[in-house]
Amino acid sequence: MTLRTPAERDARRTALILASAQAIIGSAAPISISLGALAGVYLLGTDKSLATAPVTGFNVGVALGAIPAAALIRRLGQRHGFLSGALVTALGGLLATIALFQASFWLFAAGLLVIGLGGAFVQQFRFAAADNAPSAFKAKAISFVLAGGVFTAIIGPQTVIFTRELLAPVMFAGSFAAILVLAAIGAVFLSLLRVPEKAAGPVDHSEAPARPLMEIVSQPQFAVGLLCAVGSYALMSFVMTGAPLAMVGCGFSPDEATLGISWHVMAMFAPSFFTGALISRFGKETIVAAGLLLLIGCAFVALSGIELWQFWTALILLGLGWNFGFIGATSMVAGTYRESEKGKVQGLHDFILFGSVAVGSLASGMVYNSAGWDMLNWVIFPVTGICLAALGLLALWRAHGTARA
Repeated sequence: MTLRTPAERDARRTALILASAQAIIGSAAPISISLGALAGVYLLGTDKSLATAPVTGFNVGVALGAIPAAALIRRLGQRHGFLSGALVTALGGLLATIALFQASFWLFAAGLLVIGLGGAFVQQFRFAAADNAPSAFKAKAISFVLAGGVFTAIIGPQTVIFTRELLAPVMFAGSFAAILVLAAIGAVFLSLLRVPEKAAGPVDHSEAPARPLMEIVSQPQFAVGLLCAVGSYALMSFVMTGAPLAMVGCGFSPDEATLGISWHVMAMFAPSFFTGALISRFGKETIVAAGLLLLIGCAFVALSGIELWQFWTALILLGLGWNFGFIGATSMVAGTYRESEKGKVQGLHDFILFGSVAVGSLASGMVYNSAGWDMLNWVIFPVTGICLAALGLLALWRAHGTARA
């Protein structure tokens, strides 16, 4: 049996608590994504081009909340900061429920925006796990937290299926009311968080002075890591947001569309149990490249036909590609800043990331309505090509630097 250091034991405990909160509070995301566009169609009149606007509202909320969430967590501490985020998520669920009862499309979009603001705190879980871990355990800590998403893949969609008509005749209101309950349960887990004063590790930069932000973001590893994170996440959002509309448009039921999202979310998070180990063995950039190739595989399957198995298989490959691409890219970024720099870097990173994701989700509805499901998937090829080229340039830059040394 491998003996763990006290620092690693504390890091594992913290990661498990955050993974539990990710599983519960994070379920607000698949609820919002699987129902946001369908509820948008339900609330809209004849013009369906804005049907994905509520999902965009969710992603905009995550983007707008990125920097304030990081600042609030830094000011209040992780436990109280994350508990504040759970409260925001509950408020968003309440607003969305009220909007559905009032048949107000834009209030519903605002409710999802507030849920997204709460989601910005959930996105900080992975950074908190890494920040409180020894250097050798950082990638695994990130994977631990994202592995909580396996349960999110079950809890979120099953909540939709069992509560979608709970408050009938107002469709979908029960599912958004359930977000209040999920936020309360998640808050119980977060109340157990006890962050060590200082995470020990073989290399400790916590006493180093903070560098200017431009110096940090101009590092090639940071720039390529951010590009690949944006590419992986924005593509995933772009295709996933349109998938329920496409499935229902092809004659499948809302429950079949929701189950497709369930398989997708499962694929997003299930590999997290071993992604950290793969990164340790093969390197961050290799795993990112593998994720990008899986996204290309998603496009090929989606373009091959419109049977239910093709939708579901494409969504599974989309989730797997996101997992490898996003965790690998997050690990790349996490290795470029010091303890004294983490707040501003993480906030900027997530602001850019989720701003791009928001654009992708809004564009999804517009592209789907104007050009169809196939066009959503053709977009994957140029974006992944750019990211793979950037990884290649980073490898050449490092090889050139080594040769000069």
